[in-house]
Amino acid sequence: MRYAITNGGKRVRPVLTYATGNALGIPLERLDVPACSVEMMHAYSLVHDDLPAMDDDDLRRGQPTLHKKFDEATAILAGDALQALAFSVLAINPDQQLSAEAKLNMVAILGEASGATGMAEGQAIDLESVGKTLKLPELENMHRYKTGALIRASARLAVLAAPDANKELEQKIDAYAGAIGLSFQIVDDILDITGDTETLGKTQGADMALNKPTYPALLGLDGAKTYAQNMHNTAMDALEGLGTEFDELRQLSEFIVKRTN
Repeated sequence: MRYAITNGGKRVRPVLTYATGNALGIPLERLDVPACSVEMMHAYSLVHDDLPAMDDDDLRRGQPTLHKKFDEATAILAGDALQALAFSVLAINPDQQLSAEAKLNMVAILGEASGATGMAEGQAIDLESVGKTLKLPELENMHRYKTGALIRASARLAVLAAPDANKELEQKIDAYAGAIGLSFQIVDDILDITGDTETLGKTQGADMALNKPTYPALLGLDGAKTYAQNMHNTAMDALEGLGTEFDELRQLSEFIVKRTN
């Protein structure tokens, strides 16, 4: 479990939790629990994603995938345990400023984003789509589940820690998170073609080798780059009119579209 959590990574999801909370005036230490829970959930998803029955990858974050470092049974159990631990830390959150209702809502949001209405659903669609050509709305739908749901949850967990956040602001943040969730996946698809294994920390061309539907396959490489920039612009539009305290969120969106790994 420690290997899965500490072997590198961009930490985009917990960074989003911290940046959202910081914009809402929440002390960073109050965000430690939701940030850790969402990263644990993400790490579990990567461990299971890499399994032979899924994407069958040998490399993750520049290191052997967990089932290669240890064995397949250990990888399955480590992923299961990380998922359980993500819920446990939310349930025993010692934050005394957080109501019991807010804690329950955090557990519910993480569950919805991770299970049959979120990430697991997206992975199921992804596996069913191998060798198929999806239309753009179908491709977006898949990634709103597979990648976007947990990214949106990362921001929503922070909003729950701010009881005075109004609905309009919550909707703006959710629209922002939805847009960066898509741009994140589009850039992933682009880097699968343009990157190299050493920089990416995972096998370059893996999606192409598996004949998966991707944004470059559907839109062309330049079209996919334009679409990623459009999603960044959509994220910026969602934050329009909000003050400089939201600049970290703006910078995070820019990082996502310009990243090289």
